[in-house]
Amino acid sequence: MTAPAVPAAALARPATSVAPGAPLTRAYRFELVKLFHQWRVRLLLLACWTAPALFVAGVGEQSTLPSDTLFGRWMHATAWAGPLVLLGFAGTWALPLLTSVVTGDVFASEDRLGTWRHLLVAVRSPRRIFAAKALAGVTVVLLFVTGIAASSTAGGLLTAGNHPLVGLDGRLLTPGDAAGRTLLAWTCALAPTLALAAIGLLGSVALGRSPTGLLLPPILALTMSVAQTLPLPVAVRLALPGYAFTAWNGLFTSPRQLGPLLIAVTVSLVWAIFATALAYLLFLRRDFTHPAYDGAGRRALTAGLLPLAALTALTVAVVAAATPASSTGSGIGQAKVQRSLATAFAHLYRLQTEQLHRPAVTEAELNSSAACAKSDGQGAQEGAGNDWRCVVTWHLPGVPVAGTAVYQLDIGSDGRYVADGDGPKEVNGYFLVRTPTGDAPNPLWQFDGNVELLDTTSKG
Repeated sequence: MTAPAVPAAALARPATSVAPGAPLTRAYRFELVKLFHQWRVRLLLLACWTAPALFVAGVGEQSTLPSDTLFGRWMHATAWAGPLVLLGFAGTWALPLLTSVVTGDVFASEDRLGTWRHLLVAVRSPRRIFAAKALAGVTVVLLFVTGIAASSTAGGLLTAGNHPLVGLDGRLLTPGDAAGRTLLAWTCALAPTLALAAIGLLGSVALGRSPTGLLLPPILALTMSVAQTLPLPVAVRLALPGYAFTAWNGLFTSPRQLGPLLIAVTVSLVWAIFATALAYLLFLRRDFTHPAYDGAGRRALTAGLLPLAALTALTVAVVAAATPASSTGSGIGQAKVQRSLATAFAHLYRLQTEQLHRPAVTEAELNSSAACAKSDGQGAQEGAGNDWRCVVTWHLPGVPVAGTAVYQLDIGSDGRYVADGDGPKEVNGYFLVRTPTGDAPNPLWQFDGNVELLDTTSKG
């Protein structure tokens, strides 16, 4: 009896056949499903898309405003103040916590559950596993950011309406201009958010199931926030990845103060790429065959923390070499303060003139100027502090006597200041002005301004 014939194709087939691993797109979808299956991620996503709108709507029903926050005093006047108030809060607290929940746990969860062997069998490529997890984590973080921006904007449009916004130089921005600058501010905030997400990936890979990995993005954000309050040189301030959460202030002046913003965004993106690359290298070097392996252990210091410290020193050196010589100081000088205050006063004086239905006047006709002194002229006339006192002088056509108004300035280390009117009462000494249609908020009583830390824009 003869054996049955075997097809030639079967003879050519190898004795053992290994099934190909899952492609990146399928692994990415699988990681997204795993993330959205977690109840805390679904809850946070719902909160990001609803809570900001409720907050802005709630503020719209209150008689008091968060005037201690940037643009908070304008939340009753325009829809575009709400998203900017939320952006200031999100950069300090919300986004670091949100990124830690997602990217800070995306690798550590596999260590806790002991599922690396199953994932490797399905995907068959550590590189594709890392790419899928990193992309899925960043996708969820971007959904968080988009939700906060969209929800706060919707709440503002429903409660305050699409009205002009007063910029940080006192200029009245049209609704379209304000909307464009607000969108650009949120877009620029994506860069430091990606840096925090990359730090979360690095902590999740390097520290395994340890909860310390979850704390790295908030710790970094808190450290950067504290550092921004210190009297640091401008070059050091710009070289920190968290400065982009503050530098968007320069978008709301005319001309726009783009120099510090572009530097801050670039530094944040460099941090994001560098930290992701470190996480990738650590992930490829880990031992997947050892069931008790838990992160990189001692290598977390040498391959994670020390390179980031070296990156900080390098960015400080590069920024110091690429920026003007004034970057070695605080960047807040007497001449800058006087110029910024005089410009903002002139624009807001025109707004008050329109409220009172007085004859129109231009900034050129006002010819406003400011004389400022810090600590009553004692010591160096530069730097942050709440001891700046200024006298603004202006002229009206046909009036031989110049007008004067006094302001107390509280200037932060980042250049943002609050000007508090101190008389005369008819100009800036009271929070309301009496108009033909009733009492209205006095734009000259208290307002926000911004001193550019770098001399990168024109003086016009």
